[in-house]
Amino acid sequence: QVRLVESGGGSVQAGGSLRLSCTASESTYDYDTNCMAWFRQAPGNVREGVAAHYRGGDITWYADSVKGRFTISRDNTKNTVYLQMDSLKPEDTAMYYCAADLSLTQCRRVLTEGADFDYWGQGIQVTVSS
Repeated sequence: QVRLVESGGGSVQAGGSLRLSCTASESTYDYDTNCMAWFRQAPGNVREGVAAHYRGGDITWYADSVKGRFTISRDNTKNTVYLQMDSLKPEDTAMYYCAADLSLTQCRRVLTEGADFDYWGQGIQVTVSS
């Protein structure tokens, strides 16, 4: 069983930056977290994939709405994935969730409704004011 703990959320004005962190622990196998991703859900909206990183090949995916503003990265020595969020907009306001899975297939699905990750964090709030 993998435990994911997010940190770094908060409130910021439009144009500002935040960095989210997600640390994985209690994993028996490193490959349980081959794919690590960020999702978000705003009130009244469906959950959407924001970004993902696959360990093998250092591959990344981004939603069109965040391309050029958000950067996903990971530190395998710390079992941590980061989401650097710059040029934040009020529409980025949401609960952000970290997720992990061993599968490349899930990473490829992160921007679709078919994403079904094995492990999820509790979520962390990001609020961007205008």
